[in-house]
Amino acid sequence: MRTTRTKVKHPAVAYAEGVCRGKIKAPRYVILQCADFLQTYKGKNKKYIINESLLDKIYKILKVLKMAKGPKAGRSIYSALAGYQWLLITAVLCTVHRNDKRMRRYQTAVLEICRKNGKTFVVAVLFILLFYLEPAYSRFFSVAPDGALAREIKEALEPLLATNVEVFEENEFKVLRDYILHNPTKTKYTPLNYSTSRMDGKEPSVFIADEVGALPTSYPVEAMRSGQLLIRNKLGFIISTKYPTADNPLEDEVDNAKKILDSLIDDETVFALLYEPDNTKDWATDDTILAHGNPLALEIEMVWDELLKKRRNAINREKLRENFLTKHCNIIYQGAGTETYIPIDQVKACKVQRIDWAGREVYVGVDLAMTNDNCSVTMSAEEDGAILSHTMTFIPEGRIDEKSEFEKFDYRAAIAAGTCIACGDMTVDYGVIEGYVAGLEESRGVVIKSIGYDRYNALSSAQKWDKDYTTVEIRQHSDTLHPPTKLLAEMVANQKWHYEENRLLETNFENAKCTYDTNMNRYVNKKKSKGKVDGVVSIINSVYLLQQDILFDDSGFTVQVC
Repeated sequence: MRTTRTKVKHPAVAYAEGVCRGKIKAPRYVILQCADFLQTYKGKNKKYIINESLLDKIYKILKVLKMAKGPKAGRSIYSALAGYQWLLITAVLCTVHRNDKRMRRYQTAVLEICRKNGKTFVVAVLFILLFYLEPAYSRFFSVAPDGALAREIKEALEPLLATNVEVFEENEFKVLRDYILHNPTKTKYTPLNYSTSRMDGKEPSVFIADEVGALPTSYPVEAMRSGQLLIRNKLGFIISTKYPTADNPLEDEVDNAKKILDSLIDDETVFALLYEPDNTKDWATDDTILAHGNPLALEIEMVWDELLKKRRNAINREKLRENFLTKHCNIIYQGAGTETYIPIDQVKACKVQRIDWAGREVYVGVDLAMTNDNCSVTMSAEEDGAILSHTMTFIPEGRIDEKSEFEKFDYRAAIAAGTCIACGDMTVDYGVIEGYVAGLEESRGVVIKSIGYDRYNALSSAQKWDKDYTTVEIRQHSDTLHPPTKLLAEMVANQKWHYEENRLLETNFENAKCTYDTNMNRYVNKKKSKGKVDGVVSIINSVYLLQQDILFDDSGFTVQVC
């Protein structure tokens, strides 16, 4: 390709600064990612830097390439790209290791964004750039829920290549029905037909998984990742809007990315722009919800006006509501369905450095689940109208590494931190849990007022505790659990609940989803939660006891519960 000299500018930095300063409306997780990018750009990251010479090369390429269609047809791609598109390109391609600028930091790029925001176009641009930046004989693939969707990237590439034929060398690109070949490097891009078993054996340097929310399983994505095992500079793009179901591969990727951005999982190889609104309840009136899901609309007035029109139609016609909310707001529309129990930022705001438990009267909540699953014990106490809690998790010792890998959480770190106890072999040793509870008075200097348990899994243990303590069976039903569930959420929101450092517990809160029964009683639903929530359940059990004993019997401790 013939290029021209250009003066380096940084539109990605301008966008990230606008987001972090509040000048550009963006949701919380986009703000966190932008802040991380700016730390790297400003040289404050000890491990990574922005490769500005590579960025200059990208600028040169995009300044000579023209838009093929759309409202900006004929303009250079450089001038046509939106802020978020620049951030994606710059961060993913140009964030490199300080000690080896040939090694990119990011191996996965997650883009969750509403429809008609240029997500397919920006991936097509990335593929053009990667034709020049990747080693010779590289292989690119796209996967999607069906063959037609997988070929959308190819269909976006073809007009770009045709429009810029004068810029490229003669016969630089060979465009056939099944693939696109870059002749100088022999790098080939192939869209793959959907399959549940025939995607193994590929070795992609780069892959794009499109409309991941519509994939019935994660097999296509995992097949691509498995094929990258021997690739030194591997890269995979996960892009999608939301879909009406909460159980799909996109939500798994998004959930993992959120935990990384919340510092609950240590993974420096994932870059995520999650354009889903912070507030999902006021979609009919809150323009911020549209702004959070549609960054392109903030730069193109015509798109914004069309979104407002679609919102009016969705308000007036209920049959249009699900499509509008999922596709244009990135909100999973399930009526009075599943929602996050307590936002993780509210939980982390309640963390304190140390709680002195000596002499406190405590209420112990137990969640003993199945013996091969996580179990949890929480003691809670009241202090000046606030609630203090300490949670201990128990896991099978023989499954530490398996659980760490499967759940994407470092259980060995939790054990070292003293927030998790491994006991038994492949199943949890209930005897260790029983001994832990019985030893709390001596080890923590507390006075146990009562122990609350679920009859289904803890009856045997409760019978042993009943010899020395008051035990209370807590009926695991929404009408029983609603008051403590609501109380805990209110106390957290008002920063009147406190806990000590416990990343495992924070992860449990991030996983926890709640549902409402027909009487609008709220409760944490284990089956609909996105992972382990045993710590949250044991806290609610302990708060139930505290609520019964103190709140309902002592007018000095007042919190609304109904």
